[in-house]
Amino acid sequence: MLLPIIYQDEYLVAINKPSGLLVHRSMLDKHETQFAMQLVRDQIGQHVFPVHRLDRPTSGVLVFALSADIARKLGEQFFAQSIQKTYLAIVRGHIVDEGEIDYALKEKLDKIADKLAKQNKLAQEAVTLFNRLDKFELPFAVSRYPSARYSLVQLTPKTGRKHQLRRHLAHINHPIVGDTAHGDGKHNIFLRQEFNFNQLALTCKSMLLTHPISQAPLVLRCELDKNISNLLEKWQVNHHQFNKLNKL
Repeated sequence: MLLPIIYQDEYLVAINKPSGLLVHRSMLDKHETQFAMQLVRDQIGQHVFPVHRLDRPTSGVLVFALSADIARKLGEQFFAQSIQKTYLAIVRGHIVDEGEIDYALKEKLDKIADKLAKQNKLAQEAVTLFNRLDKFELPFAVSRYPSARYSLVQLTPKTGRKHQLRRHLAHINHPIVGDTAHGDGKHNIFLRQEFNFNQLALTCKSMLLTHPISQAPLVLRCELDKNISNLLEKWQVNHHQFNKLNKL
């Protein structure tokens, strides 16, 4: 598998990670054989260092450092939450035009991968800004409603908690479609059966960071996830709107 490289220099490389690909080997799936870290290493012919995480079902911008020192420098930016990330998601229902979700989240620990982590931590501050870009109403009865409503939203997390966007959107009753952990099962089944959409509708569209050597702003952008793009095309999103989405 060749991964789309969206930026590369002698210090770092950024790819457009497809949905369903793990970033690195994990105890959560011992049978998986492909990982973004190893694929990028083999593709560019040198060792890479992960500096942030992107959930397995989430697609989009993923950055690797090309040395331990650069990994440390980039890791400091992620830890300080100084990197600006923009996500696109399709959510259930017609969400309001814009807003802020300020809802503290308790760290979710996996029984296997996090068995040595401290238990029962206090909830941590978590803030997400959102802006609705489009809305849809489809003539299908899902659950108890006569039509199926969805919104395309731009999400800007101000903090970086585990599964923050997925948990925040579920908290305000607009779960991200395709989310099997926090979403709406009836709508997930509907989208699989009617539109052959089988993934999480969440992609990290762009990232603004400070280059660790030049100190210049570096904007990393990727193409919209193909499966999300195909779904929106079926819902008749026009080409002008797609051009706007790809500039985010």
